[in-house]
Amino acid sequence: MQDTAEVKAQESPQINPVPSKNGKPVLIEPDLDFIQLLSKSGGDLFKKCMQCGTCSATCAISPDSNPFPRKEMAWAAWGMKDRLLSDPDVWLCYQCNDCSTRCPRGAKPGDLLAAVRQESVIHYAFPRFLGRWVSQPQSLLLLLGIPMALLALALYLKDPIENALGLSRPMGDGIIYSYTSMYPHWLLNSFFMIICFLALIIVIVGVGRFWQGLKKADIQNGIGSPSNGLFSSIWVTLKDVITHKNFTECTKTRSRYLTHMCVFFGFIALAVVSFWTVTARITPIIQSDFIYPFSFWSPWKLLANAGGLALIVGLMWMIWERVKEQDDAPVSSYFDWTLIGTLLLVTLTGFITELLHYIRLEPHRHLAYFAHLVFACSLLMYLPYSKFAHLVYRTTAMVYSEYTGRNGNKPNKPGITEDNHEEAKDNAE
Repeated sequence: MQDTAEVKAQESPQINPVPSKNGKPVLIEPDLDFIQLLSKSGGDLFKKCMQCGTCSATCAISPDSNPFPRKEMAWAAWGMKDRLLSDPDVWLCYQCNDCSTRCPRGAKPGDLLAAVRQESVIHYAFPRFLGRWVSQPQSLLLLLGIPMALLALALYLKDPIENALGLSRPMGDGIIYSYTSMYPHWLLNSFFMIICFLALIIVIVGVGRFWQGLKKADIQNGIGSPSNGLFSSIWVTLKDVITHKNFTECTKTRSRYLTHMCVFFGFIALAVVSFWTVTARITPIIQSDFIYPFSFWSPWKLLANAGGLALIVGLMWMIWERVKEQDDAPVSSYFDWTLIGTLLLVTLTGFITELLHYIRLEPHRHLAYFAHLVFACSLLMYLPYSKFAHLVYRTTAMVYSEYTGRNGNKPNKPGITEDNHEEAKDNAE
């Protein structure tokens, strides 16, 4: 009987009282499924953590008050799903890998936090099953088939819609009207505006859930009211996002600052050109003659090409850093590769479409354009569920941390450097 009881005790989750921040005991009910999800997402070494604190001391952006990622490593081992998914510190990490390379046990805290971020996107997504689909390789063909079918349906219905609404389509030769016969400008604008509007609504719902989760966790842990203004917090955060200031604090993978800057500003350039193209005829702030498609020497075409080249350089650099064999490199999950691959396909098919257009290769340029539209639609449609959503959730967490005064507790020292790493490691051991 005693042996049977011992076996059952080992199999069932243990409920352990531990002190919370406000001194009150809490009951921990380990979520074993969540632990398995974190392990599958690339953070499977977190159980090796011995709570030495080297990771928190190493991180140059970890605040003095409740520094990360030491506490997150403990919460993951205990299966504290709700606490991790409502923790803004998870999003303040940029996975520069300083903590992982200096961990004396090889527990890779950076990979664990990346896995938690992936699960957070899925948890707050609406509907949630789409978030799970986007993170699973077996759903790839289905996810590509959805935008392909929607775009094909829109193209199939273009003639009936034009006849019903009495729309006239400009006809002509050369550059100006090269795609209008098959891809009318009004149709593509309407199609992508609907996709963007739906994606925006879903993002707002997810961010709202996330913000409420952050507030609820603070209330449960006895944290007081906000200490800074919301709008001032947003302004400070936007400056940090644009300058990528925190990326410069990394010592192990400093090159990630340059790759992210290339991708970030390259994408912004393409987004600006796309916004101008779609809204030029309906936006009061745009006061100029609008002709689309743009000629090769148009400032908008030059900006788009420069942005596309910056994206390709940044993405190829990212791919090289991820595939080269390094034992201390961060884990690259399917979640990471999906975003990199989609961005790269959108950019490459855009350049291929442009090239085939100028050499007038039929029907290849139309097929290339269709592929480009499918990948662009996929990028926007699945934004709330992919790693692309990091841009939104990370910004939200940064705003919340500034809003609650948490960012005012950052350390004055730059963290552990290569020179004092060995001394810190010996102290931890």
